[in-house]
This record gives sequence, structure tokens and C-alpha cells, in this order.
Amino acid sequence: MDKELQEKLKYLRLIGLISNWDSYLKLIQKKKLSHIAFLKHIIDEEYQMKKENARKMRMARAKMPEQFSIETFPFTKQPKLNKKKILSLYDSFDYMSKHQNVIWIGPTGAGKSGLASSFLTQAINKGYTGRFISFPELVEELYRSVGDHTERKVIKTFSSYECLLIDEIGYVEVEPIH
Repeated sequence: MDKELQEKLKYLRLIGLISNWDSYLKLIQKKKLSHIAFLKHIIDEEYQMKKENARKMRMARAKMPEQFSIETFPFTKQPKLNKKKILSLYDSFDYMSKHQNVIWIGPTGAGKSGLASSFLTQAINKGYTGRFISFPELVEELYRSVGDHTERKVIKTFSSYECLLIDEIGYVEVEPIH
């Protein structure tokens, strides 16, 4: 690949095309692809790469301390949980499409954070924006924003997330601001 073409591809942010140039040329020779099929293949590869990079970025911005998966949740250790109902809610994805709140209530160690995180991970993987924050952190951030008069900005930021996970709600006593 010549420098001029490489610069144009960099400008267009087609990094996958730059890094896979030689393998794409081998592919077209090996499979004897038409120009249209070859272009479709390249565009699909770039699309998938950009989609995956965007997912990774959303995941990083969510600031989850651990990424849990519903598939690995230890339902056997929580026999009182209605596994069928939880999986039905998870699989239907209604909590996002219908803009529903999901509240996990139970004693310490029941798996509330793990379940909530798996739901947040699912939303992010499906293209939604999300954020994980503990209630003490949220309260601290809100109090700080009152002090520096940025509460509108902070509230706007948190209300902009399509899926907001507020963890550890029961661990902080909140005093009203007068």
C-alpha cells in the first residue's frame, strides 16, 4: 500500500482496512471475489470493528467495577430467587424497551449487584449507554455539585444514560439539603 492511500485511509479512520490490507488482497485472489463482493466484505469488516469498538467504549464509560454475565450467575447459591422470572425479564429485554425500572432488594450477599450488572452489561452490548455508580458516590457527587453550582450539569449527565445502575442504596443515610 502506498503512503498516499494509507494517509487517506487514516483520514477516513478505516484502520481495519489499513491493518488488514494484505490479507484482503490474498482473500480476493483466493476466493476470486467480484469487486462488489470484495467491497461488501471490507465494509462489513469495518462496520463490525467500529461497532465492537463503540461497545467497548460504552462499557469503559459505564465504570463497572466488575462485568457480570447472567449466564454465570450462581442461581444454585440463591435458591429463593425465581430464576425463571429473572431470566424471562432478562431475555425479553422489556426493562429497556419499555423504559422500566428494575429494583433488586435483598440481604447482603444475595447477588443484587451481580444481577444488576449483568442487566447493565446486556443493555450496553445491545447499543445502549449506561453507567454504574454506587449510591454513596452518587450522593457525594450531587452534594459536591450543589457546592460548586453544577447540579444541573450533573443531573443532566446522569439522566442522559439510557440504563443507570445505582448500587448499594441501603448503605447511606441522606440528610436533606436546606
